This record gives sequence, structure tokens and C-alpha cells, in this order.
Amino acid sequence: MQLDDQQQRARTWFEHLRDLICAEFEAIEREAGSDAAFTYTPWDRQDASGAPGGGGVRGVMKGKVFEKVGVNVSTVGGQFEGAFAKTIHGAADDPSFFATGISLVAHMANPKVPAVHMNTRFLVTTKRWFGGGADLNPPLPVEADTADFHAELKAACDAHDLTHYDRFKAWADEYFYLPHRQVHRGVGGIFYDHLEGDFEANLAFTQAVGRAFLAAFPRIVRRRMNEAFTAEDEARMLEWRGRYAEFNLVYDRGTLFGLKTGGNIEAILMSLPPRATWS
Repeated sequence: MQLDDQQQRARTWFEHLRDLICAEFEAIEREAGSDAAFTYTPWDRQDASGAPGGGGVRGVMKGKVFEKVGVNVSTVGGQFEGAFAKTIHGAADDPSFFATGISLVAHMANPKVPAVHMNTRFLVTTKRWFGGGADLNPPLPVEADTADFHAELKAACDAHDLTHYDRFKAWADEYFYLPHRQVHRGVGGIFYDHLEGDFEANLAFTQAVGRAFLAAFPRIVRRRMNEAFTAEDEARMLEWRGRYAEFNLVYDRGTLFGLKTGGNIEAILMSLPPRATWS
């Protein structure tokens, strides 16, 4: 695939952010006395037309602190099939697309440590825009952790636009919600999409979101990873993971996008927890 300057710069950032995050997560495993490391699996995609359609790298680690964490990067392009194009910003009249991004989900071994999701992306149709966000998903919420996570995201937002945080926090609260259970998936974060216009400003903001995640989440993990927990705590975590799986399989836009564009199935479904219960 031939990438223009904006596409290449976005891709380069997402892959750099992947490297920073994975190194930090592996460092946490070392601090816990574990030698767990990420296993990276490259994959290629064939477009519906039969032409090469890009690909990505799936990174997965299973350790002492991170029961299962996936950090994926992908850069794909081609044409949307059928009616799906009409659901994508700027693709109703021309189904051609390009997408590059990073997607992360971490399920933790200790119920006192929150699970987390982070995704940022750059898409090109007849329009060009950034989207993404991050949200914290604790089985056993602690107000200090929630406040810490939101404070980092708010600082990233405020440095670029003082209206961003309130709008994107409300969007996350609306998006990360399970209507059939009438509960939120976690304690929120930010969610944004269709951020278009000034590429430099929007790339800088998207980079700030990635750095805010990298500042907040490892600090929370280190704060909680050695806390004692009970069998009841673990049971709560496993039941909560069931809710997480329900959201990702029924409502998550990223899951649908990956499936509709012929992405790598294991990478698409890496967000699912290694263990979960339904009672």
C-alpha cells in the first residue's frame, strides 16, 4: 500500500506508542518477578477486490500481573463492501478507505487492578479524521484510581481545547453503556470521533491521549497489583468480565469494523477476557 505523508505519520506514531506501552507493561511484569513478554504475530489482509489490503501486528502477553493484554496495530485499506460503506463517515458515495490505528485491552490477574481499553485511529475516506479514546473498567472501583485516570485525560484535553474533556467524557459515558443491562461498562474516560480539519492539531491531540494513558494506567497498576484479594473479589471480576464481553460482541464499533473489513479474527477478538462467568 502506498501511504501519503499524513497516513505514514499517523502509522508511525501508533507503532511508536505500541512500543512504549509494551515496554512499560513488560517492566511491570519484571517488577512482579515475572519474565512474561509480548508475542508478536504479523498478519496480512486481502481486500474484497482480491488486491493486497494491508495488515498489522497482534501483540499478546499473559503474565503474573496482566492475565491477558493485547496491543494491536494495523494499517489497512481498500473498499468497503455493500451497505456497510453508508455507515462510515465520508464513504457513502465512494467506498474507498484507509485506516491505521492502535487498539489495546488489558485484563488483569488481580481484581483490585482495573481492566482498561485504549484505542486511537486515523481514517481516510472522502474525509480524513482521528478518533479513539480510553476508558477504565474496574471490577472493584476505587475513587482515587478513577480520579487519577480522568485527571490525566482532562489535562490532555485541556491543553488542546477546553471544550474537549466535557464533550468527550459525556460521549464515553453514552457509548460505553449496555442498554440491555442498563449499566455502564466501567467508570468512563473519553471517546471522540470524526475529529477532522486541522491534521497537525488533531494528530497532536491524539498523541496526547496516548501519552495520558501511558502516564495514568501503569501508575494505577503499580498502586494496586500487590493488594490482597478474596475469592469473592475474583468472582466479582469474572462476572464483570462477562459484561465486558457482552459489550464488545454486541455494541463495539471497532469489533464490527474489523469484521466487516476482513481483519484478522484473533486480533479483532483479542479484547475478550481469558476467563469470564455468567450467573
